[in-house]
Amino acid sequence: MIEKLQAHYGFTRTPFGRDLAPGMLHRHASHNEAVARISWCIAERSIGVVTGEVGAGKTVSVRTVLAGLDPSKHTVIYLPNPMIGVRGIHEEIVNAFGQHVAHLGSRLMVQASKALVAEREERGRTPVLVIDEAHLMAHEQLEAVRMLTNTNLDQDSPLACLLVGQPTLRRTMKLAVLAALEQRTALRYTMPGMSAAETTSYIAHHLKLSGRADPLFTEDAVGLIHTTSRGFPRAVNNLAIQALVAAFASGKSLVDEVAARSAVTEVIGD
Repeated sequence: MIEKLQAHYGFTRTPFGRDLAPGMLHRHASHNEAVARISWCIAERSIGVVTGEVGAGKTVSVRTVLAGLDPSKHTVIYLPNPMIGVRGIHEEIVNAFGQHVAHLGSRLMVQASKALVAEREERGRTPVLVIDEAHLMAHEQLEAVRMLTNTNLDQDSPLACLLVGQPTLRRTMKLAVLAALEQRTALRYTMPGMSAAETTSYIAHHLKLSGRADPLFTEDAVGLIHTTSRGFPRAVNNLAIQALVAAFASGKSLVDEVAARSAVTEVIGD
């Protein structure tokens, strides 16, 4: 099916995939701003909170920044699943530095903190702790993250920490029990969807990467995809590829509004 689809449209690769190198990504406004803010947060060794709806491009923006870091100056610790408890976070940090994990929870917390400080002060590398899906974190985990940054009489942090998650994360952090963490947070950015013009450019960019520089989607089709997806990249990807399949199944050389509506029904439902 994939081979037939590529042959039908003259693609050199399947468009709207997720396996793009950072240099091949579409540079729309929210992505650029997220990259700039995340880069600043890491440089300042601060706590940053990046939120957005599912498919807004949060992880892609973080990945872009991490790919550009100098490994001789930064050590990245990426936690894709926060459902590991407080101990799990400390264990991941200790494991990242190749140390034997302490059995007692209190000792493990100290061990993790000392490992972060040593990486910064002894080896000259800034630890960058990235926790994805951070909206799933319990209050105790969020407080544990704050404590990791709470060294040197509260004047300096040995690490940069990025909490990446859905919008509920920001609401959680405003709770009184997390006031200390909220006060230490230097970056708060919520990623919006792309504008209509950016969605048009986004689709054209991905088609060009696949070998088609000419218009393949009609304006009505792009408009419907933008409205339905609200400009969020992942939803645009899903709708665009299904619209291509619908047009191919109908023997069309262009993706028109009919094909786009078929895609909306397939992806979103009636």
